[in-house]
Amino acid sequence: MSSEATRWDTQAAHWIGGAWLPSGPAFASTNPADASLIGHAPAGGTAEAQAAINAARHAFDTTPWRHSPRLRAQVLLDMANRLAADAASLALLLTLENGKVLRESAGEVEGAASELRYYAGMARSAAGRVVEPAPGVRSLITHEAAGVVAIIVPWNAPLILFVRSLAPALAAGCTVVVKAAPQAALFMHRVAQRLAETEGLPPGTINIVHEAGSDVAQAFVAAPGVDALSYTGSTAVGKAIMAAAAPQLKRLSLELGGKAPCVVCDDADLGLAVREILAAGTILSGQQCTAASRILVHRKLLGDFREAMAAAMHDFRVGPGHLPDSRMGAVIDVANRDRILRLVEDLSEGHRMVVRGGPVAGLPAHGAFVSPTLVEVDDPQSAAVQDEHFAPLMTLEVFDCDRGAVALANATRFGLGASVWTRDSGRAQRIAREIRCGTVWINAHNKLFAEAEVGGYKESGFGRLHGAEGMHDFLEIKHVYQEIGSL
Repeated sequence: MSSEATRWDTQAAHWIGGAWLPSGPAFASTNPADASLIGHAPAGGTAEAQAAINAARHAFDTTPWRHSPRLRAQVLLDMANRLAADAASLALLLTLENGKVLRESAGEVEGAASELRYYAGMARSAAGRVVEPAPGVRSLITHEAAGVVAIIVPWNAPLILFVRSLAPALAAGCTVVVKAAPQAALFMHRVAQRLAETEGLPPGTINIVHEAGSDVAQAFVAAPGVDALSYTGSTAVGKAIMAAAAPQLKRLSLELGGKAPCVVCDDADLGLAVREILAAGTILSGQQCTAASRILVHRKLLGDFREAMAAAMHDFRVGPGHLPDSRMGAVIDVANRDRILRLVEDLSEGHRMVVRGGPVAGLPAHGAFVSPTLVEVDDPQSAAVQDEHFAPLMTLEVFDCDRGAVALANATRFGLGASVWTRDSGRAQRIAREIRCGTVWINAHNKLFAEAEVGGYKESGFGRLHGAEGMHDFLEIKHVYQEIGSL
């Protein structure tokens, strides 16, 4: 076991109805950097899932929670403060269990606290409206909590991707059941401990269940007691969730796969573009749905860009996440490392390898490390362009005009994020307007924060998270009609 891990509980537990319930067989959680044991978590199933749903339903139906916006605001602020107070320990545990570099883990904890504080304000700001469609008639349009919300948490950014659904759901007055990511079980247990300390939170308002497989998630999707579900993950799983939820017409918020294009115009700041796109393509070791994965470069700049990016990649430091000079940590596990290595091998057969990623010299062979890859692609319909790789792997494509750049950027089934790199503000706005995706950054990439909505077009999903719109997926709209007469 890593010595750092001894500071934390090494046995996670379910948190259901305000109580800690370790039950059933346990599964192990290990450090992807060196395969050392972090701890164990209980492998929950349908019984734990139903118990969590029952607790959440009881809290929703019998406590004042959904009618108490000031209480909800105070609870969210308290949660933010408790996470912030434990930020250093949370960040280190996340790095040990997840593999990412420490600055990314620290940023995730900071971002989660910011999200909670933002929605604390929103909890007291859910306004409706009054209309008078005819003399003596008044219609009140109000918002009210959707009910019990299920959140299926992915492993790549388990805290912020949990909190960005949790915070608006709680702000709206909902109660919550959570399927934690098994690859971050000990970390999510520590997060749950901080949330459990919150003053004023009714038991059962938040319920967190661990599992090694998918029985809990499937139970949440199928259960009539769950009114809405928020999922972040692959498009394939999102489609399966949508099909399984269809018989109940369950409300869904789905942020799914991405294949983010970066349009680099001929007047771009080359140094800035190379530096920031490399950082955006290797964020969370490339395991982020908005990570830069396609680089579209104007033909006039192609040679210089290729040379500069190759040099930057060769100098790029991959290593254990807790070391300060590591710019990218391990991928989530050895199985994914091997998948990525096979993918690089397959791509080398039909495309030009600019930088070929592979095992990292000097690091343990049993660590899940792989260096970044850059592959030049001619056919936008190839699997290299069309498939989401979830890896530190970027493709390089060329365009000759802005219209061609837009056509390339839109040439996949995904539409989550994109970026435009140019010194011409008007040009940037014109290109951004034509790219069919939920977020476009200009001379930046992956700038995500509580105040600005994020979500996808096309097969990247629907619904929005963050921002004022982030509450809408967890609110119902009610019309109350009354004939009040006239004086």
